[in-house]
Amino acid sequence: MKLIETYILKRITQMTLAALLPVLAILWTIQVLGRINLVTDSGQSIGSFMTLATLILPTIIPIVLPFAAVIGIAQTLTTMNNDSELAVIDAAAAPRSTLLKPVLVFVALLSLFSFSVSNFVEPQARASARQMIAAAYADLLSSMIEEKNFRSIQDGLYVQISERHSGKVLRGIFIVDQRDPNFDLVYYAREGAIDANGTSLTMQDGEVHRKTPDGKISIIRFDSYGFDLSDMTRSEGPQVKAPGQQTLSFLLSPDPDDKGYAANPGAYRAELHSRLTDWLFPFVYGLIAFAIAGDARSHREARLHPLISSLIAAFFLRWLSFSASNAAETQPLFIPAVYAVPLLSGLAAAIVIASGRKPRLPAFLRNRLPALWQAVQARLPFRRDPNGGAA
Repeated sequence: MKLIETYILKRITQMTLAALLPVLAILWTIQVLGRINLVTDSGQSIGSFMTLATLILPTIIPIVLPFAAVIGIAQTLTTMNNDSELAVIDAAAAPRSTLLKPVLVFVALLSLFSFSVSNFVEPQARASARQMIAAAYADLLSSMIEEKNFRSIQDGLYVQISERHSGKVLRGIFIVDQRDPNFDLVYYAREGAIDANGTSLTMQDGEVHRKTPDGKISIIRFDSYGFDLSDMTRSEGPQVKAPGQQTLSFLLSPDPDDKGYAANPGAYRAELHSRLTDWLFPFVYGLIAFAIAGDARSHREARLHPLISSLIAAFFLRWLSFSASNAAETQPLFIPAVYAVPLLSGLAAAIVIASGRKPRLPAFLRNRLPALWQAVQARLPFRRDPNGGAA
């Protein structure tokens, strides 16, 4: 790769990272905060929370990456045009491939990375996060509050323990059960242990206090007492893998006996075609950004900022892709549209680049744009006079 091509590739990479990292951090923080109840409600450690946060990250990258590529390429080429670098490259009789080659290399690498994340990393991360959340809510020990603090497990059911030991052994157990309106039960026990399945608690050396609504209390001492925990466990839904958690091999050849697939085969079909096309968008967006911003233009030429034009096209194509994918879930006739959106738009951008045409605004917009800009300036709190001073 030539020196100028390496220079352009480096600038595009830096600009893309500058756009990707802040947006990725914001979206990741929003997703993570949505799961903060894993710590507040189920008593998980901060280490478990950070593990879950890490598993969420691969689900965001494929969505943000194409738009970061658009911003990086369009802004880099626009800055080079404003600094007259594109004009100098044209004046040096350099072929257009000097600008196009680093862009193609960059978006090709991004597309391969997006394909790898979407089809190999993200499904596993989704499945691991689902298992982690389900295990946290199904385990009574993780559902209890910290030692020596009361915790409401269900409406009318409160638990406190003094100490928690390995092997699911508890000491200093205090349980208040007010779920039955005919009587209240209060359990005291010196120690107890939860079975391997987490469905029962065997308490040792304790008492049961039974109080009726009329105030009568009966006390029973016990050496061993079993307390049913089966209805105290919680789950995040059926343990069936969603389409986004399945591997690419499963989507290509689904198991007809799989409960999730049998319930909604259209969702798995739509997920498959989305995975086979979504990774193309970094490449397609790169071609569109280059077609719009990859040529030297005069600063006096009336046009929208190339970054704005590129983002408008990118958002529009992404909307078409989502719409086609959602429609394909219920109507297989829309499957060709899922592939047509990236392929036809990429082909159109390639034709514009190969022909050397410069995308232009429609004539009626080009003629009105200066007047519209003057109208906007007139409404600003300050404006510049013809001599360059502030008026």
